[in-house]
Amino acid sequence: MSFESAIRRVPVPFDPDAGRAVVSALGLSGPLADLIAGAAGCSPYLRDCLASEGGWLTTALDAPETALTALGAEADHLRRDKRRMALLVALADLGGVWDLDRVTRAITDFADRAVATALDAARAPLRARGKLPEDDGLFVLAMGKMGAFELNYSSDIDLICLFEPGDQSPAEAAEVRSHLIRAVRSMTRTLSDVGVGGYVFRTDLRLRPDASVTPVVVSTPAALGYYEGLGRTWERAAHIKARPAVGDLSAGARYLDTLRPFVWRRHLDFAAIEDTHDMLLKIRAHKGLSGPITLPGHDMKLGRGGIREIEFFAQTRQLISGGRDARLRVAGTVPALGALADAGWIASDVAATLTACYRRHREMEHRLQMLRDAQTHALPRSDAEFSRLAAFCGVERDRMERQLRDDLEAVHALTEPFFAPSVPSRTQTDETEFGAEITQGWPALPALRSARAAAVFDRVRPRVLSALSQADDPDQALAHFDSFLRGLPAGVQVFSLFEANPQLVELLTDIVSVSPALADYLGRNAQVLDAVLGGDFFAPWPGEAGLLDSLSTVMGRETDYERALDAARRWQKEWHFRIGVHLLRGLSDAEVAGAQYADLAAAVLQGVWPRVVQAFAGRHGDPPGRGAVIVGMGSLGAGRLHAQSDLDLLLIYDADGAETSDGPRPLPVRTYFARLTQALITALSAPMAQGRLYEVDMRLRPSGRNGPVATARAAFESYQRDEAWTWEHLALTRARMIAGDATLARDVEAFRAGLLRGPWESATIATDVDDMRRRLADAKPGRGGLSVKDGSGRLQDMELFAQTCALLAGSPERATGDQIAAGVAAGLIGAADGRVLSDAMAFLWKVRAIRQLVARGIQTAAEAGQGATGVLLRETGCLDVDGCATHVAQYAREAAAIIDRHLNEWGG
Repeated sequence: MSFESAIRRVPVPFDPDAGRAVVSALGLSGPLADLIAGAAGCSPYLRDCLASEGGWLTTALDAPETALTALGAEADHLRRDKRRMALLVALADLGGVWDLDRVTRAITDFADRAVATALDAARAPLRARGKLPEDDGLFVLAMGKMGAFELNYSSDIDLICLFEPGDQSPAEAAEVRSHLIRAVRSMTRTLSDVGVGGYVFRTDLRLRPDASVTPVVVSTPAALGYYEGLGRTWERAAHIKARPAVGDLSAGARYLDTLRPFVWRRHLDFAAIEDTHDMLLKIRAHKGLSGPITLPGHDMKLGRGGIREIEFFAQTRQLISGGRDARLRVAGTVPALGALADAGWIASDVAATLTACYRRHREMEHRLQMLRDAQTHALPRSDAEFSRLAAFCGVERDRMERQLRDDLEAVHALTEPFFAPSVPSRTQTDETEFGAEITQGWPALPALRSARAAAVFDRVRPRVLSALSQADDPDQALAHFDSFLRGLPAGVQVFSLFEANPQLVELLTDIVSVSPALADYLGRNAQVLDAVLGGDFFAPWPGEAGLLDSLSTVMGRETDYERALDAARRWQKEWHFRIGVHLLRGLSDAEVAGAQYADLAAAVLQGVWPRVVQAFAGRHGDPPGRGAVIVGMGSLGAGRLHAQSDLDLLLIYDADGAETSDGPRPLPVRTYFARLTQALITALSAPMAQGRLYEVDMRLRPSGRNGPVATARAAFESYQRDEAWTWEHLALTRARMIAGDATLARDVEAFRAGLLRGPWESATIATDVDDMRRRLADAKPGRGGLSVKDGSGRLQDMELFAQTCALLAGSPERATGDQIAAGVAAGLIGAADGRVLSDAMAFLWKVRAIRQLVARGIQTAAEAGQGATGVLLRETGCLDVDGCATHVAQYAREAAAIIDRHLNEWGG
């Protein structure tokens, strides 16, 4: 399709005589003549461009894309080429031949070529004299609209010039930088200086790190150090659109990848809202743009409802959530709005409205700048100029003004509540009627010591106190919230999170009303609240495989070992918190939560183990032979954990006859796997800045504490066949292969299943089990009441009996209920006894799961708060805590009687 046939709109000539004169001089007719008449009849700048470049234009319109790409290749002709580009793009824009995206892309592409040409011209003489090597490491970041391919008609261009020193010595790097500074200054003059034919681009280098004291070229180490220590929110926002445009693009890509954690923070960053709003208010105050929306003189960029509000709205949302959601890391404003809507961070109708307004705003901005090639965003103040603008847009003035006003008001109405949400007012009642004896100490807490944290908290405090005062036990809820506050090392991010998401205040109130343990946990790990806003907090449980996929993605983003482990710790805490909240709110029950905690632990082991092996192998070589398999024992093997569970593990290896590892620092096989196991334990249990993953218990390994932490397969099998005690065979009934070499896991599992098939002497087993029960009773007799683990007929006793059933039945089942069922199927116990044991197990597990989550130490109604009591009673179906304790005692008596009877029968 030709340019002329694609014209679908034309301006109305404000000065018809001027338009006709240009058309006549160019000898044009038809739609192209109408377009040029309108452009020349409205815009003095385009009229001048047509007078000087009309001959070039008539040829260029035959192949406009080719004509554009040929512009900007010669430094001596950059001003002329800028004029030609502006003329051609303006006509394509005014005629509707190109849409907004194509228009801004064409301008930006020319800017890229112009910068490259000017920089090459500046470096050429320095290279000719041997002052600069060809691979000098310089790259230019395009920032802002240029970085996002969104340049407007009269944009200046924001650049950051950096260089990567590479292997240069400090002295060599300093010399190269001095020459690069000279080249960049020359480039800037070429682009910015006004000469015959105007200028190319006003060039701004002030977005570089600490621009007031640094030269125009900064080394990448210096830049990264600055952002790590002193970077501000506006600098993070600026880098959303940064891209390497000119120079060593590979070095630029490496630099931006290294800078990624600064731009995209790991946690939801709602404090960015206040930073951005403050910046917007300061800009308006500085420019005198703080008044209401009135069209004459209104600034379409910085005024209320203008372009900057849409850009800040999108960028701030990206800063808040982009660290967690990589889909949001897009440069352009319109793509960002679309990504935010697709990911569920903003409503689709909000994105659609802001997108439409943004496009119309940008087109209006272009019209304003095309009139006289002025870097303006202000609507005209005079009637005549408003009429000229309407003619240039090709619409009636009344219609244009209505659309402008509607768009400005719509943008402001949608964006302002996000930046300045309304909050309940703080009253004297808050202080005098509820919790004054506690709240008066809050200003001294670490989380509230900074002025900014105190200011944000002051805005959310009324809502928090109101919610706490409506809890079942307000005083206890306030005390637990106080514990939460005292655990916070800093408060700005958390309080900003509450301010922007009032629903989190409700959730926090639920938590602190019920569970002091969770309140303390949140104080130490407040970042887990991010997960509630992540979109999948209330989605269906993904299962072990889905969890592993998620964790692998999270850890895969980190090349550094420690950072990968930190990512795993954050991830685990969020999912651990999710399980607890679902149980707390009745979205799951104790049995489901127990399975989910086990899924989570298994996924962590499967995700962390390969990174531990990889890091260890880098020093000592790959694992010899088939490597190792991690075996989950105890409750992990049985597939049921609670909120406080540690992990019982074994590590079994098979070196296939190798004697040492093959690596930079080889180790004997036994030493290799012992140290590899210690590396795993450290990765899981070391208390780091992000906390620890799990406590690890390896006492179930052969020979217990006296045995090696990693066991060779042959030694493990020999020990189990010839030396293991009965309790070790019982423990093996719950062993599950979790992670490691798949073929080794199959072989170990096959051995386990074969060993468990026996044959076993029931009398010997029963006698040994009875002896174990007596030893356990002497060591931990149990406290009665709601203590459900220790004691005759309680959880540990029933689990031991279930393992005995599995062993005597030769069953590979691991879960306690399945082991009981295996005993019934084998005729070891009757179906009625099996039902009693299963019912007792289920009830006691409910009590244990709830106590470990919400009230670990409670025994009586007096010790349990109303919130914790409510959850316990909801889960167990009891009327009160004393009744729950009565049920526990009854189930324990019934279970103990069954266990005693059968062990006596089996023992002869």
